[in-house]
Amino acid sequence: MTGREARENTGDGERGAGPARHVPVMLGRCLDLLAPALERPGAVVVDCTLGLGGHSEALLRRFPEARLVALDRDKEALRLSGERLAPFGERATLVHAVYDELPDVLDRLGLPRVQGVLFDLGVSSMQLDEAGRGFAYAQDAPLDMRMDQTTGMSAAEVLNTYPPGDLVRILRTYGEEKQAKRIVAAVVREREKEPFDRSARLVELIRDALPQAAKRTGGNPAKRTFQALRIEVNGELAVLERAIPAAVRALDVGGRIAVLSYHSLEDRLVKQVLAAGAATTAPPGLPVVPERYQPRLKLLTRGAELPTEEEIAENRRAAPARLRGAQRIREHLA
Repeated sequence: MTGREARENTGDGERGAGPARHVPVMLGRCLDLLAPALERPGAVVVDCTLGLGGHSEALLRRFPEARLVALDRDKEALRLSGERLAPFGERATLVHAVYDELPDVLDRLGLPRVQGVLFDLGVSSMQLDEAGRGFAYAQDAPLDMRMDQTTGMSAAEVLNTYPPGDLVRILRTYGEEKQAKRIVAAVVREREKEPFDRSARLVELIRDALPQAAKRTGGNPAKRTFQALRIEVNGELAVLERAIPAAVRALDVGGRIAVLSYHSLEDRLVKQVLAAGAATTAPPGLPVVPERYQPRLKLLTRGAELPTEEEIAENRRAAPARLRGAQRIREHLA
């Protein structure tokens, strides 16, 4: 599992006193990557994954002339971050939307191009820490996992209704779970007795289904299954496949994009889109490459940048983070 914002240790086991308790992952590096584009007068930056507003608040503070457009599919996140960002007034526009809806959002706002885009993928700490959401395998909760609880199927519905073959595919593809067949066989057997509705029962089933050797490595044995269910419930990879190219198209020349991902499937997709934009599309053998075939992007990170050891020590949820950035360097000519 991932966590976009770290919960500070309050010493009493509680979540703390609201959004101010949360510290964004790799904040300084994200701001530095975007800075050359956002220091321009009238710059617009889009936070595609608002969460509790940590990155957005930092963007507004560091770039006092910039305007922020922030998207989130989670209405509770929008409410809490709205309180956090209220002091910035009209500089911050918060929108209830999934990030692949970025083109429609910008069109409605009359913003044909923007100077910066930030993605902080995965599930936020608010969602992990709210027991009723069912994202965390460490505490018993209803098996929901929907980032937007007003729409779509819950994780329980997926577990209880999907054919076995589809469940195996989901666990293998989205969770990279080698024991998918064992786990699904146990799920199908148990759901016939009683439908799944709580996370603790699923965690116990997974522990019982796995061979001893599989339990000794890789942390909690349920984490891969929970990740797979979350990705399926929220359509995360399909949304991301549409969202990253759309964000690149929305960038003005000189504009910059920064993407934080937390597992290999996300990072691989981001890498592919940015690398393709940074490569020439010219047929091989041309003595001179025409403008229309020139790269549209310049990569700003050498591979994926990782959090520092100090940040990981302060925030265990930052450990899997991978940061990639790119700059738009020319228009795409058909």
